[in-house]
Amino acid sequence: MYTEAGYAFPVSYPALPKGRHSLTRAEVRTAQRDKLLRGMAEVVAEQGYAPTSVADVLRRAHVSRATFYQQFANKEECFLATLDQCAQTVLDLVAGSVGDGDTALARFDRGLAVYLATLAREWPVTRTFFVECYAAGAAAVARRFAAQERFAYLLAANFADDPAWQRLPDKQFAALSLAAALSSLVTAAVAANDPARVVALHRPVMDLVTHLVG
Repeated sequence: MYTEAGYAFPVSYPALPKGRHSLTRAEVRTAQRDKLLRGMAEVVAEQGYAPTSVADVLRRAHVSRATFYQQFANKEECFLATLDQCAQTVLDLVAGSVGDGDTALARFDRGLAVYLATLAREWPVTRTFFVECYAAGAAAVARRFAAQERFAYLLAANFADDPAWQRLPDKQFAALSLAAALSSLVTAAVAANDPARVVALHRPVMDLVTHLVG
């Protein structure tokens, strides 16, 4: 499991112990849910949302159909939960990497590096979140933009003590614009299936933000 600065999706699907074990029912349920969410992200990234079936996810996650329907009502509900998990995982990683102290620009530099590196490393999750969500309908698209808005609030909070940021006429709009621009740049790289292009955004984005608030 990747654990840089916090929780990330499991890379593999370790089998749950059979027979008597020390895991609680809640722990087993959480492990099964994680496997289903990862399975959904991987299968959708490979073949698209529309062709993906519950059976495809079950085969990838090695989880029974009965277990799936104990967790989710249908494919869409599982996919929406996957989007929520994707967003929360990345936001937690970024928030955990920023910390206190230093300048707002230094904190943003660290957070941006972790954000872009995580997206490149977790490519199936990134593709599912940034591209395939549009094939899943209005609810999925709403989840995606809600996450983008939470990212903007994180940006605004980071720059709140920066004198140059405080002089902006509309600080929240500035944060929303920066988050939207970064999201669009990432989406273009994902559509081109180029993880290296995502990581390469770090320097030009830093140069722009430094020019704006440095």
